[in-house]
Amino acid sequence: MAWYGKRSRAAAEAFLNELDRAITQISQHPERHQLYEFKTRRAVLHRFPYLIVFREGTEGIEIIAVAHGRRRPGYWRDRI
Repeated sequence: MAWYGKRSRAAAEAFLNELDRAITQISQHPERHQLYEFKTRRAVLHRFPYLIVFREGTEGIEIIAVAHGRRRPGYWRDRI
């Protein structure tokens, strides 16, 4: 969000709104999202090149990373 905020307040707000929308969808229907690496799932943002890597745990949804789709792929793997 900080990167978008330096360029455009509207872009930063749009990114945050898209992120909130995706997290709401994940919390309501996590199984709808594509299986990914290490028993995680991922939700791809529609308007921005980011994905949310998450997993379902006994206590709920755990978001592992909000990762850029093309930069530093897999940087989050050590969080598993």
